[in-house]
Amino acid sequence: MATSSPIPTPILRVAVPSPLRRLFDYLPPEEGAPPLPGCRVRVSFGRRQVTGLVVEVAPGTTQLADKLKPIVAVLDATPLIPAPLLQLYRWASDYYQHPVGDTLATILPTLLRQGEPLPTIEVERWRLTRHGLGLPDSALSRAPKQQRLLQLLARAPLTMAAIAAAGVSREIVRALQNKGLVEPFAEAPGGQPPPLGNALAESPLALRREQQAVLDAIAIEGFNGYLLQGETGSGKTEIYLQAIARVLRQGRQALVLIPEISLTPQTVGRFRRRFGDDVAVLHSGLTDRERLLAWQAAREGRARILIGTRSAVFTPLANPGILIVDEEHDGSYKQQDGFRYSARDLAVMRASREDIPVVLGSATPSLESLANAARGRYQRLTLSERPGGVEKPRWQLLDIRKAPLDAGLSAPLIEAIGDTLKAGNQALVFLNRRGYAPLLVCHDCGWMAECQRCSARMTAHLGRRQLLCHHCEAQAPLPRRCPDCQGGALTYVGQGTERAESVLARLFPDFPVRRVDRDTTRRKDAMDSLVNEVNQGEPCILLGTQMLAKGHHFPHVTLAALMDVDGGLFSADFRAIERMGQLIIQVAGRAGREHKPGTVILQSHLCDHPLIQQLTGDGYPAFAETLLAQRQLAGLPPWSHLALLRAEADTPALAEQLLARARAEAERLCPPSPALRYLGPLPSPMERRNNRYRYQLALFADQRPLLHGLLTPLTLWLEADRDARKVRWSVDVDPQDMI
Repeated sequence: MATSSPIPTPILRVAVPSPLRRLFDYLPPEEGAPPLPGCRVRVSFGRRQVTGLVVEVAPGTTQLADKLKPIVAVLDATPLIPAPLLQLYRWASDYYQHPVGDTLATILPTLLRQGEPLPTIEVERWRLTRHGLGLPDSALSRAPKQQRLLQLLARAPLTMAAIAAAGVSREIVRALQNKGLVEPFAEAPGGQPPPLGNALAESPLALRREQQAVLDAIAIEGFNGYLLQGETGSGKTEIYLQAIARVLRQGRQALVLIPEISLTPQTVGRFRRRFGDDVAVLHSGLTDRERLLAWQAAREGRARILIGTRSAVFTPLANPGILIVDEEHDGSYKQQDGFRYSARDLAVMRASREDIPVVLGSATPSLESLANAARGRYQRLTLSERPGGVEKPRWQLLDIRKAPLDAGLSAPLIEAIGDTLKAGNQALVFLNRRGYAPLLVCHDCGWMAECQRCSARMTAHLGRRQLLCHHCEAQAPLPRRCPDCQGGALTYVGQGTERAESVLARLFPDFPVRRVDRDTTRRKDAMDSLVNEVNQGEPCILLGTQMLAKGHHFPHVTLAALMDVDGGLFSADFRAIERMGQLIIQVAGRAGREHKPGTVILQSHLCDHPLIQQLTGDGYPAFAETLLAQRQLAGLPPWSHLALLRAEADTPALAEQLLARARAEAERLCPPSPALRYLGPLPSPMERRNNRYRYQLALFADQRPLLHGLLTPLTLWLEADRDARKVRWSVDVDPQDMI
């Protein structure tokens, strides 16, 4: 097909919401100046108009002149996305083999993707009145909370959120307002926060020698990657706070990533107590407008610290200074559908492009990060001590083979829980299965409650009187009789948190049992309220799933018990053992964090397993070294590079045949060799999910460029293949979940 001669006007290359892996060419608008890269535009796309993002300006195009359309409207006078972040966005789209336009759903807040303008912002802060400014420091000594607020506002104006984080209630604010000592005022849009030295609401803690050495090793000028491995409770957060303070004194900003929404209130509270109003929050639990306001505050520099979950890694900062990824090992940093990016890895890439330091912190670093440290890509920093001479918890392995169990609880464990409560302390019981029981079976005929959509059994939820599939969310009423034989001998097999809660309440009727799982924390602020109740210090039992293991500080917990973690030793996923070890150490770290000694009880049928013995005896570093050696012998990541090509279809044949043809095309492009290996297509460990059959093809390469040199043409082949349109397929680069 003939093409027109190059058009003598600049061409705007625009990313639009589309499954196609390319940019689209447009002419500049008929009136006004052409937009710069990073600006949003409204364009005609097919029969509709959509919001797109200008990614680059090209001198010409190969498209026919009559095929090009002008930009309908320019939505931003200046770029929303700065150049380094725009480059990261394009790199991420290419690296993770995801359509560049569809990636906009991650990089831009929802309201901006819908074409809404940036809002005009007026922030309400509180300050001292003229009368308040004239009071001496000793004023209101008989009302210490009012005096505390006067002292805070004497340093700098604060929002109500920052005042609350400092432990001062709204009633105290109103009382001082009625006395004419404080007043609210609206800060003009674009206003910059006051100098850091005037805004510190809490003095930094004195560092131990080991902590000071770690802080001194973190250079805040230029790009450096640091892996901070610190025992649970060793003071990693204080390192973060003081490193951030050094950055803020230079007028720059900090981005802190955390893995879960449930950690947000606790983390934000700690940061606001230290830095007052300079903290913005970004996570999926906020409304669209709340997310946009936090995004805008970070972009304009009004928020000097942004704390967020996974997608916050794409948030623009006016003056970026440091990136911190807390609990860097956590699987929540990897998006599991759609744009399958790793926020941890993108944080490192972003820090490199913006020439700022990045700190990856964890008590149980991922094997990938440990391998990068061994290769010299990260500087490894270590905190091995808890503050104040607090001892590490003592391990106790309970072999439960042949032991009588009460809903999974052994007699020695029950006794240990009772002793803990009688001593006035708190016990944490970990069970990573919610619901009442993972299996409902008929004792007469053997019928089992299975999901009709998935290759999985349904979990009984007694409180809701429902059977629930934890994979596709299918629901069914809890039967009173067996659907097959109509018998009444239905039996609950296995334990979930709901069942364990009822048993613990029966065994310890004088103490509250506080269950923490997805079912009990659905309500907004539920987790924050529960943590506040537990931290009052009254004896209680904390029972929950891995939500309890992720960075929470429970100062009164002296016993941590793990009921059942043996499954991680036999999973089809090669990462399962690593995750099991990390989970055990993270749960253990909740015990004995203050000055009371802690104990960790691990119930297992496999107490003599070499990896269990090594983990509990020699610690996580030795355990991780063993796993790294095993991975190297097997040619598995992090010593090789992996991508999964997944396919889902209404019938297994469609999914398998597409991947078989994809493998043939891949082998044509790059024949198998010792440096490039293919495995599959094979059924996924869970073959059927939500009535779709799932297959996968694994590609292993010794070198990353070799893998990506294959993936790019292979995904383009799949995009053009007509039969592929009958199948839902995806590419997962550096997958963290093999199921």
